[in-house]
Amino acid sequence: MFKTKKITALVCLAFLSASAAHAADLTRDNGAPVGDNQNSQTAGPGGPVLLQDSNLIEKLQRFDRERIPERVVHARGTGAFGNFVEEADLSDLTRANVFEAGKTTPVFVRFSTVINSGGSPEEARDPRGFSVKFYTEQGNWDLVGNNMPIFFIRDAIKFPDFVHSLKPDPVTNLQDPNRMFDFFSHSPESTAMLTWLYSNRGTPASYRKMDGFGVHAFKLVNAKGEIHYVKFHWVSRQGIENLTPAQIPVVQGKDFNNLTRDLYGALAKGDDPKWDLMIQVLKPAQLADFPYDALDDTKEWKGVPERKVGTMTLTKVPANFFESTEESAFAPSRMVPGIEPSEDRMLQGRLFSYADTQIYRVGTNYMQLPINRPRVPVTNNHQAGELADSKKEGSINYDPTGLQDLKQNPEYRMTQLPLTGTTQQRAIAKKMEFVQAGERYRSLSASDKHDLVANLVTDMSQITNEENEYTELSYFYKADPEFGTRVAKGLKADVSRVQAMAAKLEG
Repeated sequence: MFKTKKITALVCLAFLSASAAHAADLTRDNGAPVGDNQNSQTAGPGGPVLLQDSNLIEKLQRFDRERIPERVVHARGTGAFGNFVEEADLSDLTRANVFEAGKTTPVFVRFSTVINSGGSPEEARDPRGFSVKFYTEQGNWDLVGNNMPIFFIRDAIKFPDFVHSLKPDPVTNLQDPNRMFDFFSHSPESTAMLTWLYSNRGTPASYRKMDGFGVHAFKLVNAKGEIHYVKFHWVSRQGIENLTPAQIPVVQGKDFNNLTRDLYGALAKGDDPKWDLMIQVLKPAQLADFPYDALDDTKEWKGVPERKVGTMTLTKVPANFFESTEESAFAPSRMVPGIEPSEDRMLQGRLFSYADTQIYRVGTNYMQLPINRPRVPVTNNHQAGELADSKKEGSINYDPTGLQDLKQNPEYRMTQLPLTGTTQQRAIAKKMEFVQAGERYRSLSASDKHDLVANLVTDMSQITNEENEYTELSYFYKADPEFGTRVAKGLKADVSRVQAMAAKLEG
């Protein structure tokens, strides 16, 4: 045994010696070789350090700036490269060539937590980001989603307030369930999502073993200009595995990076995870058939069958975490011909805010970084700004022009949407806030129902405003009387008061 270790050590030393013999020169950013990287230039043996030591200055400057602003949400992320293989021919639905049968498209996927900071435990109760960047032959398409099929709110105007309520208190810098449920008790549309989040789906055991959802409805447009509304669903071939309340402290105590370690460990072994992409499809006229607004992102499309279109396989851990996972920038506005946004109010806000966030966070020309750069030529009149590396040449930086052969193709115009009525600022008409929360509760196993109730009781016990507590309980009771009763009893609340308040709520 000792002899084997000694031989191995000698081989390693020989390899290191050979590597050192062929080592490249250490250089500064301008490529100039560095003569001494251990000692600063000084004015004599005991004198002050010289400002002219450009290597010292450069190292300190770069060190001071090696952090970009942390994402406000989805700060803790894990990325991997892979590919998506389209199996079905979707030409009847879309002209997007990513959906041509047999087409293989490179992808980069970033999984993430949402609310907590970059160094936070991965086991915390939280939705999980599930964002996929497709490097298609028509440009990049970002499918920016979560591991749950719906969201908390339906209008982007509430998004900053929603996030603020979940973030640390601006006075104490502590997260406070009292603030969260103050917001949720005044946002009844969040009831179904809370039923998802406080179930064990809110604490996945593995990024490989969770589904992903596009959450919003999108439009697919075919070559004839025909429109279909779709929802996207990534189904894990590894199955779904979650942590129970009893497991969370045990796992977190051993390794609070377990989701990343699990994914990267599987990739290192060649156990490449796979997800099947499923779609639900509706014709525009069918949107009106639902008892709720079908474009409301707090709702699932119940009763609409799913159709498998292809499979995604992750195969590779990024070589550089910062230049891939951190600098990767996703925005739902990054679409390709044949894919368009729906009129979902939350999605409409995200079309602006996500891209704007990346311009602030990474820089004006973030799309020119390798991880974000399309695999096709980019030709436009954007210019200058920080991180500019477009390689654009010539005098023409405007349009229209007769001095440059650059055409606009009418084939790629956005589809037309018939409009009626006036501009307005009103809530949607068909809300149906609580029905799907009840359906979700009743779909759970007995043990999962127990955990859901226990998780809610733990956080809701910190509510200091009695009216907020009873309002939230009335939402759960309206969703399902058993559900509301169990949470109320866990909080030692007056069930009859909860029942009376629930009776006054509309569906």
